[in-house]
Amino acid sequence: MSFDTDPARHQKVLATCGDVPAERPSFAISLPEVGISNKTVWVTLPPGRLPFSLTLDVDLAADRRGIHMSRLEEAITLLHERPFADLREYGVALLRETLRTQEANQGRVELRGLLPWSRPAKVSGRISLDSLEISCRVEGCLPAPLLEIGVGVHHLTACPCTQAYNRVWFDLAAYPAPLATHSQRSFTTLRLSAAGDEAAALPAYDELLACLAAALHLTQDLLKRPDEAELVRQAHIQPQFAEDAVRETARAAGQCFGHLAAATRVVIESVSLESIHIHDVRCRLDTTLAAIRAAMTSGP
Repeated sequence: MSFDTDPARHQKVLATCGDVPAERPSFAISLPEVGISNKTVWVTLPPGRLPFSLTLDVDLAADRRGIHMSRLEEAITLLHERPFADLREYGVALLRETLRTQEANQGRVELRGLLPWSRPAKVSGRISLDSLEISCRVEGCLPAPLLEIGVGVHHLTACPCTQAYNRVWFDLAAYPAPLATHSQRSFTTLRLSAAGDEAAALPAYDELLACLAAALHLTQDLLKRPDEAELVRQAHIQPQFAEDAVRETARAAGQCFGHLAAATRVVIESVSLESIHIHDVRCRLDTTLAAIRAAMTSGP
């Protein structure tokens, strides 16, 4: 039997069968997060139209059976051609349209993706085309949702322990060059979040990047031999555990973002892909700017 494509008949069927998501569920309990994930969306930003991985959900009242999934896709399609000055602007717009069409009170938009990042090497000046990982989360209810922005970078760490051992073993207390140790590629993210008027003061992504660059030995793809030598030298002069990478990033955040509200949340995560171990090393700090400032004034 062929399927009838007559629009009038479809409208009649829809009017008869009713709105299934609006039905009462068999067990009435509210659900805080219902939506879609692993959805690729294309956002038009100043660098161009770029892909991001999206998680989008809303709260579901206890007396409603489900959400309207197609309306999530309609909201995404509505914003597809619209240009945005910043990823957070897109996130707020998507949350607004989603809450309007779902009759929900609260929602969450999470976006993760890459921006093109061109920068010169420190010695040769040759341009390396790399990728910068950025993220954005908009959560809660309008007009003052929680807003979180984040940047993640690859960097080089050198282990202080092996250097300390070699310093004693070779009896080279006055040796002018940094001693040998194992090094590894690491990845550290810095995320700041605030709500209401304080969210409007959150810095731009390039300011988060500058903060990370002040604390870490950033790596890049195009390096000539003098650039490689300088990066390795600096990483060995200032060796870092994953713990050091997180703490130095926190210190840099306290120095870079003194103008932000004390309650601004700061989340720093670092993963070290260990070169001589099979495991990775992970470190995470979830704190506030107030706590960081207090540590800066009371610590050594």
